[in-house]
Amino acid sequence: MRRLLLVLAGVMLVACSKKEPPPEPVRPVLSIKVQALDEENLGRFAGSIQARYESNIGFRVPGRIASRSVDVGAEVDKGSLLATLDPTDQQNQLRTAEGNLASIQAQFINAQANARRQQELFDRGVGSQAQLDGAQTDLKTTQASLDQAKASLSQARDQLNYVELRADHKAVVTAWNAEAGQVVTAGQQVVTLAQPDIKEAVIDLPDTLVDQLPEGVVFQVASQLNPNISTTATVREIEPQAESTTRTRRARLTLAETPTAFRLGTAISVTLSSTIKPRIELPLSALQEVAGKPRIWVVDVQAQTVAPRDVSIISRSDSTVVVASGVKSGERIVTAGVNSLKPGQKVKVDEDSPQ
Repeated sequence: MRRLLLVLAGVMLVACSKKEPPPEPVRPVLSIKVQALDEENLGRFAGSIQARYESNIGFRVPGRIASRSVDVGAEVDKGSLLATLDPTDQQNQLRTAEGNLASIQAQFINAQANARRQQELFDRGVGSQAQLDGAQTDLKTTQASLDQAKASLSQARDQLNYVELRADHKAVVTAWNAEAGQVVTAGQQVVTLAQPDIKEAVIDLPDTLVDQLPEGVVFQVASQLNPNISTTATVREIEPQAESTTRTRRARLTLAETPTAFRLGTAISVTLSSTIKPRIELPLSALQEVAGKPRIWVVDVQAQTVAPRDVSIISRSDSTVVVASGVKSGERIVTAGVNSLKPGQKVKVDEDSPQ
């Protein structure tokens, strides 16, 4: 009995001497809450608000500009006087045409009288057919000259009216290309008029980017002075050829809405974005390669544990990786120390981790 008691005491002593293994320590980790991206940013460019419809007008006759009646930025109505030419040449032409018409009118009166007289003589049998025919021919010739003189006088009057350059529609003066005292030719561009009712955004895009624009690309247009004033726009037209020095192509965008602050000439900032299949961008440090397969570690916020998950990669750069599947928006992903984690390991999310 004594020997049995000694044996039992030894067993109990040995059992008490064995210590249970300490619990695995909780590992602090850095992590981020991921958000899915459904738009791709293609760039930001500067531009301006311009009128969709502009007209470059000039005088219909040559001459020296005598005066300019409005400045750039002025609003003009239809028929408003914009500029005038020195009318001396046109006035001289008008006086010449009036003199020619008076002379031919006198000749026509004489031709009428002569034709009437020859007709009376012929009717009484004392005049010849040849004389009558000659008088009637002179009358017709003089009539044609009279019609030509009247047309020349009308043209001279029009030429005198053309020394005044007037707006053919309600518009805003956006540019002058000639100054008072300058001699211009007929049809030379003198002033640019813009119709202010319909406006659009105008930007210059790199030639390489234009060829890669996806269908249905969306433009975000904002005022440079106040970015809170913004709207969206779509492509109306893009110039087919690039500018030789800058290798850019001018794009004109139709605005979905036209804020009041978008006046002609307003400086704007245009951001290009395109709708894409939802994807998630992660830091490259969150990716782990296991047997050639990429995976990440997902934090179970409730249990405070981590678990590995395989993902599919779309693209990667020096610092980021774009994931197409394997992770959902709103999940928390470990971003550092992924190679030392174990499935089910207890972790503590660092308070400095992005939320």
